[in-house]
Amino acid sequence: MHSNDFSRNIIIVGFMGTGKTTVSRLLSARLGWACLDTDEEIAKAAGKPIPQIFAEDGEAAFRDLESQAVENALSGERSVVATGGGAVLRESNRKQMLDRGWVVALTADKASLIRRVTSAAAGTRPLLAGDAEARVAQLLESRRHAYDFAHAQVDTSARTPEEVAEALLQGLPPGWL
Repeated sequence: MHSNDFSRNIIIVGFMGTGKTTVSRLLSARLGWACLDTDEEIAKAAGKPIPQIFAEDGEAAFRDLESQAVENALSGERSVVATGGGAVLRESNRKQMLDRGWVVALTADKASLIRRVTSAAAGTRPLLAGDAEARVAQLLESRRHAYDFAHAQVDTSARTPEEVAEALLQGLPPGWL
């Protein structure tokens, strides 16, 4: 542990479609740090894609895998970790994130989110099955305060992923790097 007693990881949280994966890759490249995406780690560990995990094992089983992936991703240092949109729903995950690094929440307005998630390949987002627009509105409402625990927030609605990554670099706490 460092003398200032914190782990040097950057954890990116936020609703689906806010740009967590893209921004984490850009940020890790800029910093020369490892880049971990908990959704990718879950699929790797389970040996099947996330929609299949939801379909065959259910959301509860997925959330258990997700908690393990969060723990594994945060076990080291100097990693940029992109989490799935629902990873913040468990208090144990939130606590680990706060204990193991600087947590930043990416946000976006509803119109941007709907445009981004519905333009993605159909079937890749199990929680949006059915009327995607209605599901986004419903999930946004139910998770309205889910990301409030983060150390910082960045609105990605009118920013490119590169601009968001730059904003995060500028916003890092003093002495972080």
